[in-house]
Amino acid sequence: MKAVAYKTAGSLDRDDALVDVEIEKPAPQSRDILVQVEAISVNPVDTKVRRSASAPDGGWKVLGWDAVGRVAATGEGVTSFKAGDEVYYAGSITRPGANSEFHLVDERIVGHKPKSLSAAEAAALPLTSLTAWEMLFDRLDVRKPVASGAPAVLIIGGAGGVGSIAIQLLRALTDLTVIATASRPQTQEWVKELGAHHMVDHSRPLAPQIAELGIGAPSFVFSTTETHRHLKDIVELIAPQGRFGLIDDPQSLDINGFKRKAVSIHWELMFTRAIFETADMAEQGKILDEVAALIDQKKIRTTVTDVMSPINADNLKKAHAVLESGAAKGKLVLEGF
Repeated sequence: MKAVAYKTAGSLDRDDALVDVEIEKPAPQSRDILVQVEAISVNPVDTKVRRSASAPDGGWKVLGWDAVGRVAATGEGVTSFKAGDEVYYAGSITRPGANSEFHLVDERIVGHKPKSLSAAEAAALPLTSLTAWEMLFDRLDVRKPVASGAPAVLIIGGAGGVGSIAIQLLRALTDLTVIATASRPQTQEWVKELGAHHMVDHSRPLAPQIAELGIGAPSFVFSTTETHRHLKDIVELIAPQGRFGLIDDPQSLDINGFKRKAVSIHWELMFTRAIFETADMAEQGKILDEVAALIDQKKIRTTVTDVMSPINADNLKKAHAVLESGAAKGKLVLEGF
């Protein structure tokens, strides 16, 4: 089967950074389903893994942790899906990715594709929706008020893939005031279009801008990027006993400043349930089905902003380059082999 892969980790400017290859088609066992991939999305994790993790000796490293397709076959333990079902999912970082014609994934972390979306539109959603949902409702527990805190959430990096869906989930499922950061005219317009009540510029100090809004200290802060750069402002602007969450990977993070305010700190990794096969691993399938329902009810929308075709090494290199530039808005999708 066709796939896009590489052997040696490194920068994108190498000829062999990503290449078109032919690899063996896998067969499903146990609780795995075999999906014929129709569309994929690209995420920052793809570029991080490509730069840092080489393939095993003699093998190929296949990236890709967002996929939409049809079930081609099922393992003997599968109960939730059958051949022909349309599905979408993010998969597991401990297994080969979905940049291939056929892909194996555990049924517990798979959702039924939103009926109202095309494959490309749906491919933008799984990883970012799971990340945003788990952070907002499992880690930060935004439905539980913070005493004396303003009923508001600050999302740092509101125009990125995770921020774009987090804004919408908050508007659809809570009454909280949503403040999103963006620094360019096009991204500022994007976060407003998605439903943010307020927009602040993360290229300038955040704390004074939040104070100028006059709504009080936000109970929750969700940082999707550049946390180390904004940490001092976050400590200043968050409410006492507030809850702070992040998903990026700062080399170091001095959290001592949060002690005086008794702020709790939460790290979210969407892959944790699949890596450790936690007892609640199937929650991810349920979350994806809930997101699909919200989509089909027109309460939230896809965050795709660009679609390329076909799925090949050249187009994936272009997508990786956009993500590494830091200028991405919404999600980049590739469709069809």
